[in-house]
Amino acid sequence: MHDVYIRNMEIADYDLVIDLWKSTEGIGLSEADSKENIRFFLERNHGFSLVALKGNKLVGAVLAGHDGRRGYLHHLAVRREHRKEGLGRRLADGCLEKLKLAGIDKCHIFVFRENSVGKEFWSKIGWLIRGDLHIMSKHI
Repeated sequence: MHDVYIRNMEIADYDLVIDLWKSTEGIGLSEADSKENIRFFLERNHGFSLVALKGNKLVGAVLAGHDGRRGYLHHLAVRREHRKEGLGRRLADGCLEKLKLAGIDKCHIFVFRENSVGKEFWSKIGWLIRGDLHIMSKHI
């Protein structure tokens, strides 16, 4: 995996990133993932989100940021042919290091209950499923 280059995500990556997210099982997209909303997220959370490139091909991406108290990772995805090579862990760890440098000491992720592949990945790299919380949402 040494021939994979990881760098900060830029809005210019949007079309490739959204194609990756759309083709990755377990990732749910919504209007919140429009180009303008992602642009705003990247500006507000500058330098936390990452992409992975092999040559000029995008092979992984993760959206990351914080609210001043807690960090959040969204939509971590690795192309199927590059899984099991440690790339997902490298992307997650890279974001966590950036969050830690920003003074954030805890990070959350959201994984669909039916996403067994995602839950297995996150558990394998040390994340714990919390049974004491429920996520509640409201459209405003």
